[in-house]
Amino acid sequence: MNKKCIIAGLVCCMGLGLVNTTQVMGQVSAIKTETVNGGSLVGRWDIKVNENGADRPSWLEVELSGFSTLVGRFVSTGGSARPISKVNFDNGKFSFAIPPQWEKEDRDLTLEGNVTASGISGSIHTSDGQTYSFTGVKAPDMKRTSAPVWGKPVKLFNGKDLSGWKALGENQWIVKDGILSSPHSGANLISEQKFKDFKLHVEFRYQKGSNSGVYLRGRYETQIIDNPKTDHPNSHLFGGVYGFLVPNEMAVGVPGEWQTFDITLVGRIVTVIANGKNIICSQEIPGITGGALDCNEDEPGPIYFQGDHGPIEFRNITITPAK
Repeated sequence: MNKKCIIAGLVCCMGLGLVNTTQVMGQVSAIKTETVNGGSLVGRWDIKVNENGADRPSWLEVELSGFSTLVGRFVSTGGSARPISKVNFDNGKFSFAIPPQWEKEDRDLTLEGNVTASGISGSIHTSDGQTYSFTGVKAPDMKRTSAPVWGKPVKLFNGKDLSGWKALGENQWIVKDGILSSPHSGANLISEQKFKDFKLHVEFRYQKGSNSGVYLRGRYETQIIDNPKTDHPNSHLFGGVYGFLVPNEMAVGVPGEWQTFDITLVGRIVTVIANGKNIICSQEIPGITGGALDCNEDEPGPIYFQGDHGPIEFRNITITPAK
């Protein structure tokens, strides 16, 4: 709700003799982010979590709800964005707790941090009892000032071998009859080339019950999954940007048939056409999704196929980068 709406509502109350002008102006000024306790924390944060010496990406968004309550969303090093019902803030220190998502344990994940001159830092206590330190910086807005000028299409897959791709771990990916295939769960596959803004065409086929995904710049997953057609899509189902963007219809095909994604990504703005249907139209991706390679959002990144959730096949992978 913007200030005009708030003023209108409060003026209406004035007409009923409930508030006066001084109260109206005082309440409107109270919602200014910079004057709210914890206003320095409001915004989006790209986070690096030190897990046993290795940096793992995470993400936090903090918003002002009403006059003074801070709420938000959090993406851990795995899983999807989870709501935070309240972010506690006192004298530069903040904390919150969220219940388990895909974790087997019943313990909440908790986070404690400080706002510093260079960003945020603190500790995360996971549901399985581990404690890791983190640092974070404000996420870039990635707004573009002009429309992209597209270059020439590039074939990312030659149909013959894995040239231009690398597996993260022991490789199970094979190429046969022009098809890039992961016959069973194993390593994820990443393109050696990196891209900033682009249009991507990819065709894929999965077996019944399988699950995969296409990561844009290695950071934002567009979900591939065998789920039934439903009138109530969500971001975890076919075509969703995992944990963030909900497709406007369920365009999923059937297992064993080839399906297509045509995805355009410019800055944070994404359009997803699945099997010929525009299911996400010029929507903003707020931040990284679980499983991202890193949180360096303003940098070019690879195309990355998920291979650790079941059998999946790809073919006709073409990308058109912006100049």
